[in-house]
Amino acid sequence: MTSYSKEVIADLVAGTLPWPQTRRIMSAYKDDDRFFKYVAVLQDRVGWKDPILLPVGDHLFICQSGEERVTKCECGHSFGDYRKNWKLKAAIIVRDTEEALREIYPNSDLPDPDWMEIREFICPQCGTLHEVEAAAPGYPIVHDFEPDLEGFYRDWLGKPLEPLNKGG
Repeated sequence: MTSYSKEVIADLVAGTLPWPQTRRIMSAYKDDDRFFKYVAVLQDRVGWKDPILLPVGDHLFICQSGEERVTKCECGHSFGDYRKNWKLKAAIIVRDTEEALREIYPNSDLPDPDWMEIREFICPQCGTLHEVEAAAPGYPIVHDFEPDLEGFYRDWLGKPLEPLNKGG
């Protein structure tokens, strides 16, 4: 099995590898420590020290922040406890009128705003767009997932996480 260096994984994440090498890496079996190299690359890209436990999106992570595990933006903004829906603490743009929808559908048919709205979830600190939802008006904001961090680390990665204190 081939093992890739952290530098190669960093180039993969940055999108700077030539396509044949990228395809080869993506298609091959993953090295046993790939996840940890990937997280180390992400950690090097952020300006804060809280350890990244799991990437949630391109610029959104679950981190260990003191005695808490939080969802955190690349800029350092904390959305709070990772078990709660981070979107509820985001800046939200709701496109629910023809005029607002036309901003993102300038040259095509629009969804009917009586039947669908577009919700954009943005970091209130840096303005990064983290998620977009299309939903029926009035439909609750979707909580995408709540990972079993302990199970993932213990059962899949073979490196158990330190348990949180009872209050965390």
